[in-house]
Amino acid sequence: ALSLPFMFFSAFPGYLNALPSSGGWLNTVKVVLGLLEIGFAFKFLTTADQVLQLGLLSRELVITIYIAFSLITSFYLFGWITMPHDSKIERISVTRFGIGMFFFVFGLYLTPALLGGSINIISGYIPTHKSSIYYSGSGGGNSNSSSHSEKHIEAQFNDYDEALEEAINQNKPLLIDFTGWACVNCQKMEEQVWPDPEVARILTEEVVLVSLYVDERTKLPEEEQRTEEYGGKEFKIRTIGNKWSYFQASKFNRNAQPYYVMVDHDGNQVGGSAGYNSDPQLFIDYLHDALKKFKH
Repeated sequence: ALSLPFMFFSAFPGYLNALPSSGGWLNTVKVVLGLLEIGFAFKFLTTADQVLQLGLLSRELVITIYIAFSLITSFYLFGWITMPHDSKIERISVTRFGIGMFFFVFGLYLTPALLGGSINIISGYIPTHKSSIYYSGSGGGNSNSSSHSEKHIEAQFNDYDEALEEAINQNKPLLIDFTGWACVNCQKMEEQVWPDPEVARILTEEVVLVSLYVDERTKLPEEEQRTEEYGGKEFKIRTIGNKWSYFQASKFNRNAQPYYVMVDHDGNQVGGSAGYNSDPQLFIDYLHDALKKFKH
């Protein structure tokens, strides 16, 4: 929020000459940017809350805060709320009214999410459905938000060895989901791609799904902590996240999330790999190809 004006005028310096003298309009700019700054601050606060798994900010609480700031911003731009240093508004310009309407409509768009609705435009930037008051899943399969039709897919496991053992028992391939609590694109995949009927069917019926969180802060037992070498550098493994991050890098030579790879019962990769893409069909094509190679 603080950098937006500087970015704009550095790209279009000619607009500096068209700016009027400082006055009440500049105070309006400061107020709106200040409200945006607070809104962005909540994004980073919720990220920290999810990574540390404190559970302080539920999905609905954060959405309520965003709705409040959106409506406050729109009401301020409409002149219904004023600040001490504002100039008296004789008339609202088209630009000011348009920006105000944008925030007003955005606030209305978020409102259905308070009842468990989907808000794909900003999915990944707010806490996941797991922090929702409607969430009733247990992490062992798939779950539905109570009284809502949107289907949420959950990984059966969060530990590789346990998941591989189960995959062998069920005679299914193991689909590894390298993810992160603070990974925006990971959350987008889970909220926009995984609920697709065919994707959901494959993830719940055709494979054993394990999600490995590379930013998990839980400490490993002392006997499991160690130092490895990868890429000519020391890799200290102190947390569960360190363990899965090193596992991804050393075994699959990747360090990006989300990263999806299917393995057979010996832990060998079958088929290619997949990353973030909001098109469900591309993910379906990847899954079908990997399943075909596993079965043959």
